[in-house]
Amino acid sequence: MEKLQDTQNQQPGRGAPPLRVKLLRPGAVMPRRGTPESAGLDLSAAIDAPVEVRHGEVAEIPTGIAIQLAPGYVCLVFGRSGLGVKHGVAPANAVGVVDSDYRGELRVFLTCHKEGGYTVQPGERIAQMVILPVWTGEPVQAEALEESQRGTGGFGSTGTM
Repeated sequence: MEKLQDTQNQQPGRGAPPLRVKLLRPGAVMPRRGTPESAGLDLSAAIDAPVEVRHGEVAEIPTGIAIQLAPGYVCLVFGRSGLGVKHGVAPANAVGVVDSDYRGELRVFLTCHKEGGYTVQPGERIAQMVILPVWTGEPVQAEALEESQRGTGGFGSTGTM
């Protein structure tokens, strides 16, 4: 019988390529994890004064950083659950995609779903980025696809529980 590897004492991210971060302006904050095991790194607003995010409108919030990802990786920018649940604030495009060859400033486009709007403060954590490996193969046209247990079943086809 094979002995299971002890993963309790392994450090996550070991062997992962480094994420190079360039601070572009005063007030820029290095991305950081909220806890040691957080999947996302918090992104902060690099603004000199508060910015109002009005209900139904889109506000561009600079982070003051640029990143260099290793080839074969992507940075996905997600909303922060606290801002979304408590204040109705989320990225306007749901999930931002930052490719490994982009070197410009990361900017987060926020919208507010609540009537009162929301005011972003300088240095406030506004989003989180998750770095993942990405498939970079090429699509191949096929005349047929292999059968699967699910087949063409869509939403709800695998049951509700």
